[in-house]
Order: sequence, then structure tokens, then C-alpha cells
Amino acid sequence: MPLFIQNRGVERTTSTAELFDKYPHLQETARAFCSQPLTDVDPKCLLYVQQREFAATTPADSFVSVIGSDDATTCHLVVLRHTGSGAVCLAHCDGSSTWSEVPLLVKSVTSLSNVSKEGRLELHLVGGFNDESRTSHGLSLNILAAFQKQMEDIHLETCCITEMNDVVVDGNHRPIIYGIGVNVKTGEVFPASFTHKGPAEELRSARTFTGGEMVEIYDSIRGLVKIGPCKWSPNMDIAFWLSQSDDIILKYLSTSPMAEPPHFVRHIKSTIQFLLEHPNSDSLFPGGQPQLYHRTERGEWERAVQS
Repeated sequence: MPLFIQNRGVERTTSTAELFDKYPHLQETARAFCSQPLTDVDPKCLLYVQQREFAATTPADSFVSVIGSDDATTCHLVVLRHTGSGAVCLAHCDGSSTWSEVPLLVKSVTSLSNVSKEGRLELHLVGGFNDESRTSHGLSLNILAAFQKQMEDIHLETCCITEMNDVVVDGNHRPIIYGIGVNVKTGEVFPASFTHKGPAEELRSARTFTGGEMVEIYDSIRGLVKIGPCKWSPNMDIAFWLSQSDDIILKYLSTSPMAEPPHFVRHIKSTIQFLLEHPNSDSLFPGGQPQLYHRTERGEWERAVQS
């Protein structure tokens, strides 16, 4: 079935400009979304999603109230929610394998929803900007096209992407919104920032840096964050980057050097340092088992002891 906008099927679009011209209300909702203040999310209720990760849960979850992600420049943040069950998924998509990723997101929500329950699947897209290489534009079109190919009817509600998420600062284009959260209980999607990006932030970043594919990180039934097992090989050559200037790292390791958040270089260097300290990924996953984290009564993620 096609993607729906205001209950009408959407034809395949060849540009985001064409989409916004045809559906001007999407421009209005995007502007309204961009004008909302940033919410600094309390880590004690947060499930943070990194690049090339997704997580899904339901309003019955007693461990997670908000799923969130940020640091998206050309990347897109995708929220899919079933209005009947309240099951919701958030993904951080970078275009590495959009066509195989979107079905995973749909399945994660439908598997948590009672198929006979009333309601519909609603889609919220935020991310990208008018970058020089048009990486954002291509990803916007691919995500829309991939959702159009799904069996389920999917209703596009928020479309704050590419040119609608663009601002010029000191002559450089950059995103207006870098991060969002979704309230698991109410389904509200909002601009957000995050001080805590765990658990296992460096391990998860290392997985993505070494080419890990899109992965689901949360078991909502047990309330556990699951990482790995990941696989990478020793590569001491990456130590080269630790001695390079910020400008060089931005130029070669970013899709959008002029638009990255201020901590980008620090994040890259800490990820590389982690990989140098753990050249063999097997040592991090004894017995080939994933790392599991549960939420303590204090609201912190803590490594679960596996028997």
C-alpha cells in the first residue's frame, strides 16, 4: 500500500521540494515542530538510540518513558507508532541500508501491536538539511520510498526533513533540529537534547564505526538493553587519526563537516581510542554472549550478570 498523507495515497516523489509543494500543510507542521523549545531529557527515564540503531516498546514499559536520539546532521530520525496499541519505535538512519532497515522498523511496531486493535501506523520523520552534497535529500527520498513499499498502510504525520530542517548560520547550512524524543506513554514527538547517551556508549559507537548494520538494541518484554556480540578485527592504523587536527577529522570522517555538533571530534577520538584499547571484539563478549543492561531503582543502566 502507498504512504498516506491526510488519508490520501502518495505518489512516488522525485524531490522533497515537490512533496512540500504538493502538501503545504507538511511545511506548516514542520515549521511548528522546529519552533518548539528543546527538551533536555532526564536520563533516568531515557532509552538512547545511537546511529544505526533502533528501539521499540509500548506504554506498558515501566523502565522507559522516552526513546530519543540526536547528533543527526544528514542522518534522519524515524518514529513509527501504532495509535491503537501505542507501540512505538525510534530509529537513527544514516542511509547505509535504508531498504532493508525500514521493514525491520515496521515489524518491530506491528509485532508489539494487537493486529485486531483499532488504530493506524503513523510516521514522523525529522532530520537532514540542505547539505552541499545533497546526501540529506537522497536519504529523505529513499526513506519515503521504502515506507511506500511496505504492506501496511502508513500515515505520514510529521515531515521535518532536509529543506524544512535547514538554517543558515554564518553562511553555512546546518540542521535546525539535531535530536528528538518520543514520549512512550503519549506518543508525543518533540525536539530534544541528551546529556547521557549510554549504556555502553563507546562500545556502541565502535560497532557503528567498524561497519555494524542497523540493529535493535532493546528487549521491551524484559526491559533489557542488548549490545552485540559485535565483530571487528584489530586495526592499529586508525591511531593515525588521534594526532590529526579537528579540521582534518571533520573533512574526512564527516558527511557534513560544517554542520557537526561541537563534540563530534571528541566523540570520534574516544571511539578510536576504545577500538585501540579493545583491538579484538571477542574479549568484550565472553562466550560469544551479548552485553545486557537493566535499569536499577536509581534509574541508571547497569550491566546485568549473566549466569
